[in-house]
Amino acid sequence: MRFSRPCWTHAFAISTLILSHLDVAQATWDLNSANSTCTKLVSQLGSALVVQTGPVYMIGVESAWSSFNSIRRPSCIVYPRTSTHVQVAMRAIYRDNVHYAVQSGGHSAMRGWNTVDDGVLIHFRFMKNVSYDAIKDTVTLEPGVRWGEATAALQPFGVTTPGGRLGDIGTGLLLGGGLSYFSPAYGFSADLLKEADVVLVDGRLVTATATNQYSDLFRALKGGANRFGIVTRYEMYAIHTGPPNTTPFYGGLIIYPEAQAEALLNATARYVRDVHDPNAAMLIALTFSNTNGAVVGTHMVTLFYRGTSLPAEVFGDFLRIPNSLNRTSPIDYTQACNLLGPGDDRGHGQLFGASAFSGDVGLYHNAYLQFKNFSTTFKSSLNGTVLAFTPIPESQTAAGRQRGGNAIDAPLRNYAAVQFYNQFVDDLTSVPGPVENGRQLVLSRMPRSPGLPLYINECDSKQNAFSTYGGYDFLKRTYKKYDPTRFNVRFTDGPIGL
Repeated sequence: MRFSRPCWTHAFAISTLILSHLDVAQATWDLNSANSTCTKLVSQLGSALVVQTGPVYMIGVESAWSSFNSIRRPSCIVYPRTSTHVQVAMRAIYRDNVHYAVQSGGHSAMRGWNTVDDGVLIHFRFMKNVSYDAIKDTVTLEPGVRWGEATAALQPFGVTTPGGRLGDIGTGLLLGGGLSYFSPAYGFSADLLKEADVVLVDGRLVTATATNQYSDLFRALKGGANRFGIVTRYEMYAIHTGPPNTTPFYGGLIIYPEAQAEALLNATARYVRDVHDPNAAMLIALTFSNTNGAVVGTHMVTLFYRGTSLPAEVFGDFLRIPNSLNRTSPIDYTQACNLLGPGDDRGHGQLFGASAFSGDVGLYHNAYLQFKNFSTTFKSSLNGTVLAFTPIPESQTAAGRQRGGNAIDAPLRNYAAVQFYNQFVDDLTSVPGPVENGRQLVLSRMPRSPGLPLYINECDSKQNAFSTYGGYDFLKRTYKKYDPTRFNVRFTDGPIGL
């Protein structure tokens, strides 16, 4: 369909011209301000920590997982080694009203949330320490570590802390809540947070715990994403996984052909509705890939059980479906976290979208139909697509509440977090308009069930995940307390709604 160009009035044309000059002037001022701030930071922190050009600069630029983020160009990148370095950077950013972003693992599919054009990028590439305190039975993480690195470092101690289900994912996962194979028993990953060092927008460093004067900030961090400050240290309660070289868990990967999609959807709906075993965890992923111009469906589940086998009363529906490959066996936790590979496939534009289901199997079938139609219609722009379901049992929410709760404050019932993932072909630097419209149409046609929260780590940047939280009013009050001038919302990209 073609649309004719509107016939603007003379007065409107003049006003538009004036505004365009103002926009250019504002952009120029912002760039000059950011460059000036970067120059100051070089003098304060040194050229080893603050870079504006060269190979180390490009490492930071290109480390974002989605290429839609790695094409952005910050005015400078700050590579802190300590919390003090972050404080110095944040004070300068706050004083000069400069746009900024923070990157830990870089595994974000939300455009702009971990990178910035013409601003300051704080990149945690050199803050990657992991330690275990056997007396306190806690794990301490610096923000630059990725979960594969953390799991490997902790394995000799027979402990772990619940992080991502892919090794490449960074600690930013905690700020969005976090889903792990231990979540049904222990809550969202963030529910095992004991304390956190946080640099606030004005550069102050505070330590937040569940019982000190920053207890409201502590709870807001658990689901508040990047809106409440920059965490420079996480102390987490440890989970014991057994001595090294033992396999106290059972699980693995099962792959199914496209012909079994209906059976998988039926089994998923029943699992989400009926399974209440906190020792069980699953990820169900229906995928389409563009193979030589043909859209090919290959579907898979990862299964995890704290025990010596996969109980038929829990996993039987999935085990009975004819499959193409079944690799299930006794495993350790490190193996569980590698079932789907490291997840480090960079060089492509990658986007997420989220929903949440409870109830009728028709919700799952409708979502699959929308997903399949999208994957077929826009195959020329896509390497592949995924529709994934993570069952979140009532036990997960109850475990989190027992540990003081989080900002998500999900209802006390079984439901599924739904992820809609798109990976684009290599040469795309932005999403074509029709494809973006198609993405938004898919999300609108698989709306969340009433009362359920969206999982913010897997949402689209246009989705107001905060407003779906049971703790939304608390989150807004806490944000106003710690950022009364709304600096974070005005000067860095992140979730909408505050």
